Amino acid sequence: MSQPLKLGSFFAVSLSVILATFATSLGAQSVETAKPMGLRTIMKRLDHDMQAVTGAISKEDWSLVAELAPRIAKHAEPPISEKMRILAWLGAEAGKFRGFDGRVHDAATAMGEAAKRSDGQAVIVAFAKTQQSCLACHQSFRPSFVKHFY
Repeated sequence: MSQPLKLGSFFAVSLSVILATFATSLGAQSVETAKPMGLRTIMKRLDHDMQAVTGAISKEDWSLVAELAPRIAKHAEPPISEKMRILAWLGAEAGKFRGFDGRVHDAATAMGEAAKRSDGQAVIVAFAKTQQSCLACHQSFRPSFVKHFY
């Protein structure tokens, strides 16, 4: 009689382990398949536009640079709920983050204005400032942002 009880206990423990493993894998799967944050989509769009500017500069296509520059300068913002989460996470560093964004805006605006004048040298200088501002922000925030949100 004690043998079936032990066997029953074994099955109960095994079933518990299997269910726990299954539940854990479901939880991991939901994290992996979670919808990316809106900021990631915005960054991908900015990356695409920056690469397009690089190509346009190499072809001296100033009209395309003039078209792309405002999209970089006035890029989209994440949804308000996401923005609030990001600002809460940034805390005292929010001003620094906004400063980088402001420098990107100013440099991209200058790039667009230079492109309208067909001033290739000024376009390149403004593009470099845009890139430097992007890089500074990424180096300051991306590793900890990814660690915290992803």
